[in-house]
Amino acid sequence: MELAKRNNQDLQRAQLDLERDQLDLQEALAAWYPNLTTTAQIQYAQSAQQQINGQANRDDIREQREANGLEPLPPELLPGNPGASGSFTADLTLNYNLYTGGQRPAQVRLAEEQVKLQQLQVETISEQTRLQVTLLYYNLQQADALVEISQAAVTESAQILRDTELLEQAGLGTRFEVLQQQVELANDSQQLTEALSNQRIARRRLADLLNLSQSAEITAADPIEIAGTWDLSLEQSLILSYKNRAELEQQLVQRKIDKEQRTIALAAVRPQVSVFGQINLLDNFNDTVTMGDGYSVGAQLQWNFFDGGAAMARARQEDIDVALAESRFADQRDQIRLEIEEAYSELNSNEESIETASFALEVAEESLRLARLRFQAGVGTQTDVINQQTALTRARINQLNAILDYNRALANLQRGVSNLPDSKISDIP
Repeated sequence: MELAKRNNQDLQRAQLDLERDQLDLQEALAAWYPNLTTTAQIQYAQSAQQQINGQANRDDIREQREANGLEPLPPELLPGNPGASGSFTADLTLNYNLYTGGQRPAQVRLAEEQVKLQQLQVETISEQTRLQVTLLYYNLQQADALVEISQAAVTESAQILRDTELLEQAGLGTRFEVLQQQVELANDSQQLTEALSNQRIARRRLADLLNLSQSAEITAADPIEIAGTWDLSLEQSLILSYKNRAELEQQLVQRKIDKEQRTIALAAVRPQVSVFGQINLLDNFNDTVTMGDGYSVGAQLQWNFFDGGAAMARARQEDIDVALAESRFADQRDQIRLEIEEAYSELNSNEESIETASFALEVAEESLRLARLRFQAGVGTQTDVINQQTALTRARINQLNAILDYNRALANLQRGVSNLPDSKISDIP
């Protein structure tokens, strides 16, 4: 069972979805805190236009001195280009949504319910995986047992055929009896072939559910026996299932989610109030003035009081979803009741069948023994032995089916109440 839970892909995906929903909840809770942002910038800049203007100014001075017959000025005496300007700016801004029209708390509650819904989904898949593994394991037990029964039937048919051939050689039997037993052996061999095929299929299906490699060989290690008893009445079983089934609680949680989504939809036409504050700093590196600072604070009201009825339409959609969740809850409850009643009836029926089949098996074994003695003594017929051999095989199969059908019904009842730590019923009212 632990191997199935560890390797089941559906369960792994459900657990990943749960982790994602938990992170969504953390994101929703972050809306209760203010947003604090800061920016800082250091800048040095030199204008290309100023460089062009400086060069043109120097050229004008040079031309004027040449026109006046004066000596050109040395480069160090000519006006240079303006230096690069530098500055430092920084801002610290705080924003907080003071009132969101109910949207923020509804989103948090919605995220919480989503986490709960996914937790229930993980529980559902886990319980369903437990049931599937249990049923496939019983199928494997049945397939292994049918192979053993078929092999025993082939062995006994082969022994009867040898005895019949010896009697024919001694003149005490007929060729018809030999042919008749050959047909019986061929039929038993065919049943063995089918049993072996079903065994391979049962092994492959269980290995596929456990997500094992195709080369893995799986065999049932437990003996075929009654898995346990059910001490609850039908009414107690139903009460326990209504209390514990995750599928029912999922519909109740979904109804809460739909109600929160309705609140979020209506928040779109309710006023939104936010407050903000900002501090800014500025320093120009090219002057002698010290760094300056400033601030601003304020509040903002935003109210989209008319949206053409879109928010109300979304709210009504969620009202319909609430009604649908309630309807699904009723359907799921009826389905669970039907499952419990069917499993309870099958459990009681198979419990009686086990007693009947066990008695029939004892009688069939004794009848075959007597038929063989009569045949060997010459007072019985081969047909009697064949008939008793067939009856014994059928009795073995009937007992096998009765026990495993009982165990399947018990597994379905245990799944029905979904309260199975270590495959035991607990918290029984």
